[in-house]
Amino acid sequence: MAVIQLGEKPPKRQRSGLAPFALGFRPFFLVAGLAGVLLLGLWLAIWSGWIPAPTYYGPIGWHSHEMLFGYSSAVIAGFLLTAVRNWTGIDTLKGKPLAALALLWLLGRLAPFVAPLPASLLALLDLAFLPLLIAALYMPLMRTSNRINRIFLPLLGVMATANLLVHLQGLGILQSAGRGVNLMLDMILLLLALVSGRVLPFFTEKAVAGAQPVAHKQREQWVFVSLIGWTLLHLLLPQSQLLAPLAFAVALGQGWRLWHWYTPGIWRIPILWVLFSGLGWMTLGFTLKGLALMGWFNDSLATHALTVGTIGLLTLGMMARVALGHTGRDLRPARPIELSFVLLNLAAALRVFGPALAMQHYRWWILLSGGLWILCFLLFSYYYLPILIKARVDGRPG
Repeated sequence: MAVIQLGEKPPKRQRSGLAPFALGFRPFFLVAGLAGVLLLGLWLAIWSGWIPAPTYYGPIGWHSHEMLFGYSSAVIAGFLLTAVRNWTGIDTLKGKPLAALALLWLLGRLAPFVAPLPASLLALLDLAFLPLLIAALYMPLMRTSNRINRIFLPLLGVMATANLLVHLQGLGILQSAGRGVNLMLDMILLLLALVSGRVLPFFTEKAVAGAQPVAHKQREQWVFVSLIGWTLLHLLLPQSQLLAPLAFAVALGQGWRLWHWYTPGIWRIPILWVLFSGLGWMTLGFTLKGLALMGWFNDSLATHALTVGTIGLLTLGMMARVALGHTGRDLRPARPIELSFVLLNLAAALRVFGPALAMQHYRWWILLSGGLWILCFLLFSYYYLPILIKARVDGRPG
């Protein structure tokens, strides 16, 4: 596979001015950071009974949908619009078209709270985002000879289908929201596994002196065959007894990666170890999923190991690194951002193991974990706002 080269050379010359729509990561990482604060804050208020839930999705449905199709989709859009330009040398959306796509994403988040809005219009606003993202990436990916990178097009297509399943239930056509949410979660995990397999060895080799992460073709085949098998069976036969061994197979593949890629030097580089910790949560999360399917652990808690732990840490870590590298800055985040990496790991641990150990304090575990998540993304939004809206410090475009 081709390497995703996200880092760039250190600053050469200072450039002034604003450039919030110069490249895809800028608006989408900014709205993702704010979504991490607002969507979780609203969910805690809804869950606590302080404000009513949007009626279209329902309380649990809204929370699941917005963290996957809202927050996670924004990170994915920002990453791919940036990475595809890097891989192909062809410009992706910028300026007004990029601003329009970001606005569409925002309208999808606001629509459930607009009471008189017809359900069909709400669904249309939200459903339009992923197909338009595919359209924006299609030509740059298809005009290059490297076919490997085109895999992101069908991945996004399946994500759009998952969103359609959610909205078919919202419109009263099919009882399919649960399958749509599960399919989106599995596709995000598959995408993160694909991206981490391409960037973590590269980042480690470049950042840690003497590090030589082991490349292993059979291991990578195991990782993707097991994840695709899990995704298909989870969608088509969600009660199958084969799901538990498949979950353990996915966990084995991710653990195998960590064993081959790990070097003690990562702990000196926060922007690297946060990505390793996210991959560690994927290993743990699928292990807990397997145990849950066998009746030995709570399934919801296992799911949150994959959402708060895996998705939370990998997306926060990637946003922190990509934003620095693509604005010409040194790849060393501010100390509060390094602290946020620690706090998000703690938030995941409290969300997963707090209720498992003391279910009688469930409410407090949720509030404490959610509060730490919000703090992490407040820190990201505060420290990265000027980075994301200001022009590159080295004078380059993007």
